[in-house]
Amino acid sequence: MVSSSSTPSRKIMKIKSTGQVDAASWYCSVALLALILIGSIRASSISDEPVRGAQLLNRPCDEIYVVTEGETLHSISDKCGDPFIVERNPHIHDPDDVFPGLVIKIIPSAGTKL
Repeated sequence: MVSSSSTPSRKIMKIKSTGQVDAASWYCSVALLALILIGSIRASSISDEPVRGAQLLNRPCDEIYVVTEGETLHSISDKCGDPFIVERNPHIHDPDDVFPGLVIKIIPSAGTKL
């Protein structure tokens, strides 16, 4: 009978230790999640400088550019800093035939200023 009385105390001991293990693993998972979130926020910040209005107006052109009314390839080249628009866009057969809505690929050269 001695052995049967020790069995319930072992079960209680196992339940307590299982509960402690569950709590510890839960706290570790929350801490790990917090570290991952902090790391992703820090990695996603581009710079510590605030963005000012002039930086938004003088931003480089997007890689995909849609021609608007009155633009020419020369004006787009000057604006975006890509002197090789015709070479990079094989669908432009005639450089003088540019129309609003035409989609072109822009790759600014390294020497352009923002």
